[in-house]
Amino acid sequence: MSPQTRSAFSPQNTGYGYSGQSLTRDQSRAVFGQVMGLVAVTFAFLAAGAYLGRNLNGGGFIFFIAAFAALFGLQFAVRRGREQLAIGLLFGVGLLLGLAISPVLVYYANSDPGAIYQAGACTAGFVAIMGSFGYATRTDLSRFYRAFFFALIALIVFGLVLVFVNIPGGNVIYSVLGLIIFGGLTAFDFQRMRKAGMTDAPLIACSIFLDISTSSCSS
Repeated sequence: MSPQTRSAFSPQNTGYGYSGQSLTRDQSRAVFGQVMGLVAVTFAFLAAGAYLGRNLNGGGFIFFIAAFAALFGLQFAVRRGREQLAIGLLFGVGLLLGLAISPVLVYYANSDPGAIYQAGACTAGFVAIMGSFGYATRTDLSRFYRAFFFALIALIVFGLVLVFVNIPGGNVIYSVLGLIIFGGLTAFDFQRMRKAGMTDAPLIACSIFLDISTSSCSS
């Protein structure tokens, strides 16, 4: 996920609607259920996209570009109060990313299927732990957002360096740093659900979906 995409979902973004006011327990549960339901359906669309693109030999970059366009469209739709459009764009993001990563998934499914199951299991456990922490803690995690944001930029730069420079243990370092950074972002996003209204559910769901997706790549 690029820094531009992550910044669109920051608490400082006026389109996000981060009010800073605590919701009642029933309201929090309703927002939590809505967000996690949207996350689950978005992953279903990602799986559908991966299946539909299983025979594609190229074009992944185009699907990535389309997914990023849908992400910014999602933010615009929420700002305009177009909740149904925002949900549709959220599902579109999942479908497009599924099409984009389909060749990679097909490669691992044929060469090392165990790696997919292992990554999925590790990601599920990791997100469950960090998400539970973020949702339960009373510490305001927004104070750490800027640090994680710049750490994300540094991670992206480091990943680009690894493409051109062979650094001993570079892939391990990248994976460990990725888990730390996205672990912090995951906890932060789960905490948002305690202070955001139902209309913000598509944005929170998209942010958590991206956190989980990128965490699985680090796993």
